[in-house]
Amino acid sequence: MFADLLAHPDVKEMSILRSKFGFMAFHGGGLEEQTDVIAQAAAEQSGASYYGIHQPAALKWHIPSHQIDPAHSPVLATFLDHVDVVITIHGYGRKGLFTTLLLGGQNRALASHVAGHLRTALPAYEIEDDLANIPSDLAGQHNDNPVNRVRNRGVQIELPPRVRGSSPLWWDWESPHLTPHTLSLITGLVNSANTWDELLK
Repeated sequence: MFADLLAHPDVKEMSILRSKFGFMAFHGGGLEEQTDVIAQAAAEQSGASYYGIHQPAALKWHIPSHQIDPAHSPVLATFLDHVDVVITIHGYGRKGLFTTLLLGGQNRALASHVAGHLRTALPAYEIEDDLANIPSDLAGQHNDNPVNRVRNRGVQIELPPRVRGSSPLWWDWESPHLTPHTLSLITGLVNSANTWDELLK
């Protein structure tokens, strides 16, 4: 299925290799809206690497993360080999969690680090990095999930619609720019990436 998705003429796979810190958004474009925009902006502003799969709005072809297999994509395989850690940006919507960001993935030290920066950047949101409180299907713990295929594993961030600027809260937002909440989110991600190496010293 992943190979079929990549072969679709309207699907764009892209990778930009920069530092050993990476951002991914392989459910990007019209599928999980704004995830690719957020991940690309955070990568560019922090000098991090980026990998994304961008679908047209009409397609909405969801392939589970553990089926995003680098065996079917030399571009993804090269990206995963290049970076040491990665943050994968996803979108979700679930009743009762409209202001909650979920930080899964197997690199729990990085998850805690990112959570601290996001709490500063987004004080009106709940930043959940305790796996015991994250629904198992959103926790990003499968070994075949690309977030866990890099050398030091990574963090899967599930973003509710509001922080992505796609909820009814922003129905009258007419600016061509991202919403203030989305910009604050990107700032938190950039600060997380820029300070991660310093934390390891």
